[in-house]
Amino acid sequence: MRELTSHKVNGLNESLKIEVLDEPGPGGACHAYRIAVPNGTAVSRGVCCDIEFQNGPIGEVGIRGLSNEALLAVVEDRLKGFQSGAFACRENALALTHLQDAMHWLHHRTRERIQRGVEGTSAK
Repeated sequence: MRELTSHKVNGLNESLKIEVLDEPGPGGACHAYRIAVPNGTAVSRGVCCDIEFQNGPIGEVGIRGLSNEALLAVVEDRLKGFQSGAFACRENALALTHLQDAMHWLHHRTRERIQRGVEGTSAK
């Protein structure tokens, strides 16, 4: 099990523990993560959120998890909310722009795979 630390920058993020629960698959990416939210001082007593990403091509194994796009959509919605309220700022606007760029390129990749007839398969 490996712990991620790139999110740690303030009190909240310092207290969140993100663990990678599996080894990279054939494509090089991991598929299972756990985020532990501390309850008091012991992380082990905190709330956990397990995130399971799609593992394998949908056409070959069916739908078995989340997509990167689904998680990006959640963060995009939150940032849009902040930008429409009292917490609007340049940094949130830039983060939102880059999330939308990431979503654009992930969609672009998927559309190209659909056009080539390889979406949902292991083919490159």
